[in-house]
Amino acid sequence: MNAKVPPKAPMARLDRLLANLGYGSRREVGGLVARRQVMLDGEVVKDVGAKIPIVADLPERMKISGKPVDPPAPLTLIMHKPLDVVCSHREAGRSVYELLPARWRARMPALSSIGRLDKDTTGLLLITDDGPFLHRVISPRANVAKRYVATLDRPLEGTEAEVFAAGTLMLEGETDPLAPAVLEPLGPKQARLTITEGRYHQVRRMFAAVGNHVTALHRDRIGGLDLPPDLEPGDWRILTGGEQASLFA
Repeated sequence: MNAKVPPKAPMARLDRLLANLGYGSRREVGGLVARRQVMLDGEVVKDVGAKIPIVADLPERMKISGKPVDPPAPLTLIMHKPLDVVCSHREAGRSVYELLPARWRARMPALSSIGRLDKDTTGLLLITDDGPFLHRVISPRANVAKRYVATLDRPLEGTEAEVFAAGTLMLEGETDPLAPAVLEPLGPKQARLTITEGRYHQVRRMFAAVGNHVTALHRDRIGGLDLPPDLEPGDWRILTGGEQASLFA
């Protein structure tokens, strides 16, 4: 365990670190140590109280039962959300968190989606345990746009782009008009819509307000980040630093 560690790297007890990563209770982590299943920098860790540096390359340095340890917090994932899964820990039905390793449901801090896509909406979803990053993305001050492709029940009338761009459209049951949005027709019954707010079922309600109905909805961009073309529905990976920066480009 002699690899160089950044001088200001935060440290954590091994048992607390692995428990927070979902590897079991602190007692169960002690069992892993007793069975010589924890290695750091090529050496067996024998002390559950050993202080471990929480650094980005920890998965390259530490192995649990022969496999790289899960990435420590802060962790942000990009996922291609499929149909028929929900984004809430509490909502009934299969959730996006069930697409991740089972032990990740016990991570502390917990993973949460950055905004939600409803059960019937597919596409780009971000999941994180980084609270400041989450709030930065969803903050109205950040003005991070979200882009959707909507398939419609009836053909566009040709006036929707002007209505959505005006900044005067009111949704049913609300008293504040929507911020201007950009609509790009893609076909008679399909359009790309870019919004900067995140009101409840906003895209569906916007089309309902102009007399149409969304039959399929897919989010393909957040800020300057596009859904990677090689990410199939249900697939996910860790978001890179460059991709995080592109959100605010």
